[in-house]
Amino acid sequence: MGDHLERGQHAVLNEGDENEMEIFGYRTQGCRKALCLVGSIFSFGLLPLVFYWKPAWHVWANCVPCSLQEADVVLLRTTDEFQIYSWKKVMWISLSALSSTFGLTPDHPLVIDEEYIINRAIRKPDLKVRYIKVQKIRYVWNNFEEQFQKIGSLEDWLSSTKIHVKFGSGLTTEEQEIRRLICGPNAIDVEITPIWKLLVKEVLNPFYIFQLFSVCLWFSEDYKEYAFAIILMSVISIALTVYDLRQQSVKVHHLVESHNSITVSVCERKGESIPVTKTPLSPMDSSAPWKMQCEADPRQHVLFCGTEVIQAKATSSGAVRAVVLQTGFNTAKGDLVRSILYPKPMNFKLYRDAIRFLLCFVGTATIGMIYSLCVYVLSGEPLEEVVRKALDVITIAVPPALPAALTTGIIYAQRRLKKRGIFCISPQRINVCGQLNLVCFDKTGTLTKGGLDLWGVVPCTRNGFQTIHSFASGKALPQGPLCAAMASCHSLILLDGTIQGDPLDLKMFEATKWEMTISGEDFHIEGVPAHTMVVKPRDTIGQTSVEGLAVLHQFPFSSALQRMTVIVQERGGDRLAFMKGSPEGVASFCQPDTVPTSFISELQIYTTQGFRVIALAYKKLETDCPATAMLREKVESDLIFLGLLILENRLKEETKPVLEELIAARIRTVMITGDNLQTAITVARKSGMVSEGQKVILVEANEATGSSSASLSWKLVEEKKHVPYGHQDNYINIREETSDNGKEGGYHFALSGKSFHVISQHFNSLLPKILINGTIFARMSPGQKSSLVEEFQKLDYFVGMCGDGANDCGALKMAHVGISLSEQEASVASPFTSKTPNIECVPHLIKEGRAALVTSFCMFKYMALYSMIQYVGVLLLYWETNSFSNYQFLFQDLAITTLIGVTMNLNGAYPKLVPFRPAGRLISPPLLLSVILNILLSLVMHVMGFILVQKQPWYSVELHSACTVKNESVFTWTTFPNVPEKIKSNSAFASFENTTIWFLGTINCIVVALVFSKGKPFRQPTYTNYVFVLVLILQLGICLFILFADIPELHRRLDLLCTPVLWRVYIIVMISSNFIISLAVEEAVIENRALWMAVKRCFGYQSKSQYRIWQRNLANDLSWPPINQTTYSDTQECGMGVSYSNPVFESNEE
Repeated sequence: MGDHLERGQHAVLNEGDENEMEIFGYRTQGCRKALCLVGSIFSFGLLPLVFYWKPAWHVWANCVPCSLQEADVVLLRTTDEFQIYSWKKVMWISLSALSSTFGLTPDHPLVIDEEYIINRAIRKPDLKVRYIKVQKIRYVWNNFEEQFQKIGSLEDWLSSTKIHVKFGSGLTTEEQEIRRLICGPNAIDVEITPIWKLLVKEVLNPFYIFQLFSVCLWFSEDYKEYAFAIILMSVISIALTVYDLRQQSVKVHHLVESHNSITVSVCERKGESIPVTKTPLSPMDSSAPWKMQCEADPRQHVLFCGTEVIQAKATSSGAVRAVVLQTGFNTAKGDLVRSILYPKPMNFKLYRDAIRFLLCFVGTATIGMIYSLCVYVLSGEPLEEVVRKALDVITIAVPPALPAALTTGIIYAQRRLKKRGIFCISPQRINVCGQLNLVCFDKTGTLTKGGLDLWGVVPCTRNGFQTIHSFASGKALPQGPLCAAMASCHSLILLDGTIQGDPLDLKMFEATKWEMTISGEDFHIEGVPAHTMVVKPRDTIGQTSVEGLAVLHQFPFSSALQRMTVIVQERGGDRLAFMKGSPEGVASFCQPDTVPTSFISELQIYTTQGFRVIALAYKKLETDCPATAMLREKVESDLIFLGLLILENRLKEETKPVLEELIAARIRTVMITGDNLQTAITVARKSGMVSEGQKVILVEANEATGSSSASLSWKLVEEKKHVPYGHQDNYINIREETSDNGKEGGYHFALSGKSFHVISQHFNSLLPKILINGTIFARMSPGQKSSLVEEFQKLDYFVGMCGDGANDCGALKMAHVGISLSEQEASVASPFTSKTPNIECVPHLIKEGRAALVTSFCMFKYMALYSMIQYVGVLLLYWETNSFSNYQFLFQDLAITTLIGVTMNLNGAYPKLVPFRPAGRLISPPLLLSVILNILLSLVMHVMGFILVQKQPWYSVELHSACTVKNESVFTWTTFPNVPEKIKSNSAFASFENTTIWFLGTINCIVVALVFSKGKPFRQPTYTNYVFVLVLILQLGICLFILFADIPELHRRLDLLCTPVLWRVYIIVMISSNFIISLAVEEAVIENRALWMAVKRCFGYQSKSQYRIWQRNLANDLSWPPINQTTYSDTQECGMGVSYSNPVFESNEE
């Protein structure tokens, strides 16, 4: 396209978003279109096919560049590393239909008001709107700003007051119709893709087009049998693929339909479908955007698409109103559905390398074509025969089955995973699993059990903490503010007489032995509106100081704020505020003299044992102000600290063994949780993520305040029990065989989400250093989880993420491999879902990924060798203007290679994870050396056979059998002297060279399959693949039978000539020598990991992966890690930025 663009021709869509794209304007030109039409006719449809594969070429050929304002076609290009092109027609929406219905004119107030994008898109005076539709989203042309903008969302700049004024009373009928016409229907409709569309898309794949070319060529040569076999296999392959795609389309369709009709969480931070309370957006005296005016998370005011509203209460008289924020695919749910429909393409190097090798084969085929043209032209062969033989070389050198062969291992692995209850919606990612060297885990519900049990409560008075009240004792909790806080500070609701809500809130409420009711039924509090939720002690509790509490207003829980607050009214008493949340957060809002001096030590007693701790506080409020009008800042100040609620969250039984298995395999494990940091550290120690005797260094970062700059402190987290130092962490140094120096492996960093944010903002040069040994990340928001996964990817780690809740969705999508333990929202975002709700699936997935990766390499090497064996054999025979016959080709292609291709992949994964990964690239020295050496061995063997057979005393071009020559020296080699002297052959192919080359090539294909079939350490040993071993034995037996059985009819069918027995023995000796050398080289050199490590050390090779470079730098840094130090952002070292790329799905590591 060039760098010189017309003014206004180029723009960026969705700038800064994940789906950012560049857009270029083009105008269709009649003469260009006519030329392309002529080219399509004369190329017999090849040109449209090329345009289908290369959308940019279609636009460049048919159109001329122009400004976006004049364009009738736009070219789109993604801004990621894939640079994928697509094109869209610019379409028009006419509002003329509304002119007659509503009298819509260019002077109508709705059209003149140009404050909103929807009005600015209307072109006057013809009342038309230009738009494009990209991945289900409409973009209209803004006539004022002269750019395409997304439509179907409420403008972000609107303030809360503006929203109340503009949309408070709803839209008029005219406004509704205009918006409906321009924005499109407010629906997330995912149609089931018709079978014919899937079929056409699959058939037009370049792989199948090449197969079509091959089949046509074979039919012209009367090679019908293999052509029909290829057609049959292709039809089966296409049918299975179309069936699979159709099933996925049906699943997504039903998924969207079902989510429109079931109760789902209205808060994306929850993994369960439970009722959650939402609060209204109040008008404020500020012109700032409404999201900026929210005191906490703006989502507390938002109902997400798919939500079923089960209860709605107005804060004042009148109906409950809601303003549509986004429509259709612009919604959060629509965005999730779009991510399924249009997944990010994978850039795993294996597939790119496969394409490069195919191009190498094409280059080799070109050389062969030139050679064959020269030979046959000089021989005076007819032109038709010359062209046919030259084209034959392409189908021989470029194996049509190679792409299919690379995916068979994945298909078998997917089937094995399915048997283990692990389901995959992106099979290509199975290979990526084999490269994982870092796995992130959510804590609650993933490493630990999902439910929390109430363990006890520690009351607090002015004198400090009191004796813990254990719920296991069965004693009732004493009445008072602490009990009242537990009974009222929650988001539970009463629905059809049943209390519903968060399980933690439910357990806390049930522990108080109170009951919930609705005011106005049999219980009323003066001044409290009817249908207000009321909590009160049960009669069985006895004499209580509180008759009941009416919940007047809620400030819902927010992950960002780590707290929730309620305003309640006592019956005949005071108005109170109760708060619950993270202990550190709640304590910061309390009067200092009410927080015990032993607060930190008391908190650590429980968090270090792995308990989850929640703090409670309260205060009395004035009654002169309505509860709904009170500001959160005023309510949440000068509170009185009440105590600590202790909850138990136990490890799952499978957690520790699985983590130990991963660590032993040098796969790094990282915890990312929203829980308390100290609790996370304890769980990390208990689970084995942090081994006994290893240090944990707490990294705390603080924002800049006033004159002081941002600071970063490093503190050693002490264990109660002293453990002698010296244990090494072997899994930090992944894959390298170097010994640990006691420094690098002996420590882990632990930090909170707040610290991670400050470090990312002010200490970005230190971030990679921290991530190299960062193991525990607590109080992380969903967005921070995604960012952390991306930062690990920037360090060239292959990152897996295992989680169970919707708060993990972003990280599951961002990771190379996302594994969901939930069938809720998280499973939609994740390529893998496990029906077993524990992390046992992680090592299984890695084992199968490694096995699939090695299988892909084995199949690649085999298909490459099979092609080259045939290629060398055919070119040698071309020298004599000869070739293989159809039946000879058929035997090699169908009876040998196809059966081996189907059965070689059946080896299962090796049951043990070894402490190194298989190579991730086809272009790796061991694999390249293996292919090249075996090609050379085959070449030498074929050339020797070709030359030696011509030097035999019984060799003659005129003879069609060497079994009957009346020569004593030759006669002694012959076992059938009574055979007639000459056997006439009608075949143009039969010759001693043909017979020799065919036997050498055919048996070599079997031998190579055995050599290349890998077992340990990533796959089960070859002998366990009984089907494959049986196939090889049968094939070898049949080949030896054909070689040694002198059956004239069999020889005639296969166009073979009878040779002396000794020559047949020579053939076996050549093949055996080739096998022994090949096997010895493969085992002693190619698969000798110690040898390759020694070669690397000898040549001073060091991994180019970013994390490796950082590890080497830190190993030589005597000042790292800093302990009991404080770093400031204004120092020169920390102010410097760090530059490193994010290759995603790539690794420079060999």
